[in-house]
Amino acid sequence: MMRERTRLEEAIGRYRALEASLNDNLELIEMGEAEGDAAIVAEAEAALKAARDVAAEAEIETLLSGEADANDTYVEIHAGAGGTESQDWAQMLLRMYTRWAERKGYKVELMERHDGEEAGIKSATILVKGHNAFGWLKTESGVHRLVRISPYDSAARRHTSFSSVWVYPVVDDKIDIEVSEADVRIDTYRSSGAGGQHVNTTDSAVRITHIPTGIVVACQNERSQHKNRATAWDMLRARLYEAELQKREDAAAAQASGKTDIGWGHQIRSYVLQPYQMVKDLRTGVETSDTDGVLGGDLDPFMAAALAARVKGGVESVEDID
Repeated sequence: MMRERTRLEEAIGRYRALEASLNDNLELIEMGEAEGDAAIVAEAEAALKAARDVAAEAEIETLLSGEADANDTYVEIHAGAGGTESQDWAQMLLRMYTRWAERKGYKVELMERHDGEEAGIKSATILVKGHNAFGWLKTESGVHRLVRISPYDSAARRHTSFSSVWVYPVVDDKIDIEVSEADVRIDTYRSSGAGGQHVNTTDSAVRITHIPTGIVVACQNERSQHKNRATAWDMLRARLYEAELQKREDAAAAQASGKTDIGWGHQIRSYVLQPYQMVKDLRTGVETSDTDGVLGGDLDPFMAAALAARVKGGVESVEDID
């Protein structure tokens, strides 16, 4: 109840601040024009433009009305085929989403990470904590394509790499997901990467495989196997819940558009660094030449467009890709 109260107070406070900014700056413009003071007018107009951006983000957030949109979320990243090149791209994506979350004021926890042999990562899972974290990130599930001159190619040739992103919400106590222990296989193994002597020399990491669906989750961020096991169970319930949400959404999309045989694994966005610089979302057509900004976490324009199209009917689901 306190979390809900805080959310409502923040929403009301933002609305009142926008209203006050609008009224105050309109008065300043009138006063500046009456007095012939161009500096006051310019300052007030700049403030109105800033308020417009805040209002646009608030408008998008009103679309986050799904039953799990307000929840925290897990983000899984997996390198595609291609060895070191794809693993480096996966690490770039991990950094990109971490930077995006930090810009939003969200908290990020690394749940699991498997490093590549030479560079990059084979896979990683992060937990993003914050209001509407899943709502914002849910349209990022899919395959992300990178085109660049490979720093690992002595001939300096252009390479194309693929990595996949999978986003699913944390299941809170309002959502009941039952999982039979007979349907899972639990494996323990030694954690990889930094973490101290205890982490790297004991079988504290836990992997759970849900046999009926083939869903696999893993956790290695705690020293205690018991804590990792509990977290892995939470992650599994979250994945199963997200799978059920996906079924409902796919059914609704098929009914609305008649499209079938569309999987989440289709490419959703291209990041081209050579021979030109361009990031383009293939679902909405949104593009930018500021590749450094995007890779540094400036993802809101892509997320907002995908979310608006998804909710308003332009794209019925993340998978609605030609």
